[in-house]
Amino acid sequence: MNTASPLLRRDETAQIALLLAFVGGYLDAYTWIIHGVMANAQTANLVLLWVHGSTGNWDDALHFVPPILAFAVGILFAAWLRGVAGQRASAISTLVEILSLVAVGVLHNRLPDLAGTLGISFVAAMQTAVFTKVEGVAYSSVMITGNMRQAIEGVYIALSGGGPLRRSGIFAALCVAFGVGAAVGAFATKGIPDLTLGIPVAALLIILLRCEIDPSEVPA
Repeated sequence: MNTASPLLRRDETAQIALLLAFVGGYLDAYTWIIHGVMANAQTANLVLLWVHGSTGNWDDALHFVPPILAFAVGILFAAWLRGVAGQRASAISTLVEILSLVAVGVLHNRLPDLAGTLGISFVAAMQTAVFTKVEGVAYSSVMITGNMRQAIEGVYIALSGGGPLRRSGIFAALCVAFGVGAAVGAFATKGIPDLTLGIPVAALLIILLRCEIDPSEVPA
C-alpha cells in the first residue's frame, strides 16, 4: 500500500533556501564594502566592537552598535509577525525586505550610513528569523558556519551507512550560494553602484512569487 509523500512547506524548499543564501552573502559583501560592518554576521560586529573598545578607540567601536541594534529590532519584528500572520509570515516578511531594500537604495545618497547599516541589518534579521528550515531541517541563510557543519556531518553519516547524501549536498550548496552571493555583491557594489541593490531585490521577488503562487504545502 503506497503512503502519501510527506508534505513540505513551500518556504522550506531548497530552491528558496539557496536564493536566500545568495541574498545573505550579497548583502554582507555590500555592507562591508560600503559601510565597514556586516549586515548578517553580528558575531563579527560584536568582536570588532570589543576589539576597538578594549584599546579605548570608542569612536570606531560604536560604529558597530547600530547594526547590532537594528538586527535585534528585526528579530523582534519577525517574532511578532510570525505570531499574527502564521504561515503567511514568510511572504509578508519577504515583501517587507523588498520595500526596505528599495528604501535603502532611495535614501542611500542622503543618509548612507543610517540607511545602509540599519535598513539592511533589519532585513537580515527578518530573513534569518522567518526562514529557519530547509526541507524540515534548521539552517541559516545569513551565515555558513552551521550549514558547513551540517554538510560535513552529513557526508560522514552517509559514508557510515546512516543515510543519503542529499541533505549534505543541500547544505554544501547553501555554502556555495552564500559565497557566490558575496562575490556577485562585491562585483556589483564596485561596478554598478547605482543598481547594486536591484539584484537582491530581484531574487527576493522570485522568492515572494514562489511563496504566493501556491501557498499550500507541496510534496517533498
